Amino acid sequence: MEKSAKIYIAGHRGMVGSAILRKLQSEGFTNFVLRTSSELDLRNQQAVFDFLNTEKPEYVFLAAAKVGGIIANNTYRADFIYENLAIQNNIIHGAYQIGVKKLLFLGSSCIYPKFAPQPMSEDSLLTGLLEPTNEPYAIAKIAGIKMCEAYRSQYGCNFISVMPTNLYGPNDNYDLQNSHVLPAMIRKFHEAKIENKPSVELWGTGSPKREFLHADDLADACYFLMNNYDDSTLINIGTGEDVTIKELAETIQKIVEFDGEIVWNTEKPDGTPRKLMDVTKLHGFGWQHKIKLEDGIRAVYEDYKHSKNLRIH
Repeated sequence: MEKSAKIYIAGHRGMVGSAILRKLQSEGFTNFVLRTSSELDLRNQQAVFDFLNTEKPEYVFLAAAKVGGIIANNTYRADFIYENLAIQNNIIHGAYQIGVKKLLFLGSSCIYPKFAPQPMSEDSLLTGLLEPTNEPYAIAKIAGIKMCEAYRSQYGCNFISVMPTNLYGPNDNYDLQNSHVLPAMIRKFHEAKIENKPSVELWGTGSPKREFLHADDLADACYFLMNNYDDSTLINIGTGEDVTIKELAETIQKIVEFDGEIVWNTEKPDGTPRKLMDVTKLHGFGWQHKIKLEDGIRAVYEDYKHSKNLRIH
């Protein structure tokens, strides 16, 4: 990408989009076209097409999506499939119409089959049943990946798809109903500490294993791939390392300095038993993550404590 290139980051205020924006700014890019959700409703096809036709960005990072944890995904099933399909369809087709040089679409590791062989390689997509709680979101994201492949095949568009693992970082969502496991734990332990509670209740058994990547590492990988990757097939972005939910909880408990106990509510679901990415392909291109999990959580906790406007909604 040329330093003067006009770049559109869809979802630039979210955790992923804001990390991509910070990365590009640090690399010397200045020509951004950005719109908040109140300025541009990405679900509105005509509004998106008009915007793209007017601004004509050369490069697009499609980081906008309706996202959430296990409760949100299972509760708002219709919203998750409709809104994500609408956002993707409008931006991908609009990008084709105006002839963007390159588009990067962000998938998610949770769209691999529930019982995919571990670690999950790129070719395990669509080889088995999905996690039921997550199915509407997953089907939308799979459609986005296949749409990028189809537009490349039929129209020669340089649209690439990346598959990030579980993410955390600045501008995360700490809403206990709609957030992912790591930020939810940070908030739970912090509030229990402040309120001098004797214990914190967490869902499940603590036995599932999860991989976590800092959003700044993801942004670094996206920038790297935008410059170095032009393949039609998707590519995993992760650390290749995982921890149990119990280990994660104990790490966060230590960082927050909560002295009470952890109570595991085994009546609640565990979700997928393991989700580890096979990052052989990415490592083969020469990229590896830099931020260690404990270091990343410490930084995020400081960010959480000092944030005046926690993203609770």
